[in-house]
Amino acid sequence: MQVALAVMAAQAILSSTPHHSLLPISFNPTISTATYSSSLPYTSSFHGLSLKATTARPYLSLSASASPKPIAIVASASKKAVAVLKGTSNVEGVVTLNQEADGPTTVKVRVTGLTPGKHGFHLHEFGDTTNGCISTGAHFNPNGLTHGAPEDEVRHAGDLGNIVADTNGVAEATIVDNQIPLSGPNSVVGRAFVVHELEDDLGKGGHELSLSTGNAGGRLACGMCLFIWRSLWFICIYIFIIVHFHMHT
Repeated sequence: MQVALAVMAAQAILSSTPHHSLLPISFNPTISTATYSSSLPYTSSFHGLSLKATTARPYLSLSASASPKPIAIVASASKKAVAVLKGTSNVEGVVTLNQEADGPTTVKVRVTGLTPGKHGFHLHEFGDTTNGCISTGAHFNPNGLTHGAPEDEVRHAGDLGNIVADTNGVAEATIVDNQIPLSGPNSVVGRAFVVHELEDDLGKGGHELSLSTGNAGGRLACGMCLFIWRSLWFICIYIFIIVHFHMHT
């Protein structure tokens, strides 16, 4: 199951990486055509009769262009990150993030193993999972505001609302948000995404925890957000450790 999750994360990363990030090098071969003739005598089985065939054969020559072309380098202001969610239950998932320049961040979420219905989904302040999801701290809240809905003016930066699981326990969502950049002092990189047990009441439920956590209950799964290439190394090492462990048990 862990290997499948890591592979799913790698596929999500690679599918979000544009092909134009490669550096194409221009090479312009030229093709020239010439002919040559050869006279080859052929002798028939009939005495006194000879055959002569003349053939024209083309040949190709490749030569590099006289004027060298510069290497084309495509620069991109796009930033990408990923988080692999895991917990003590069967809940697991992958979160991918993309931000163009200084625009809003697009977050794509896929989580499995949930009970059908709504589940709070938040960004927490720490990427520390040494003590499970508890050590990720509180919601990311650099402005010191109370809990709210993603569209509210007064909210934590990490308040991303709810994701909804279908009857198979799978939740998929796309979130576009202006308060979770991938760079700068409020960058989400190095922090953790957390999926909760219950529905987030978005600060409007009247519960004593509504204005701090949305009364979303326990933490089912979590994962630290990493820039994409660092994440690929992490996933490769993760797969290696799992495979190595299973080979020696």
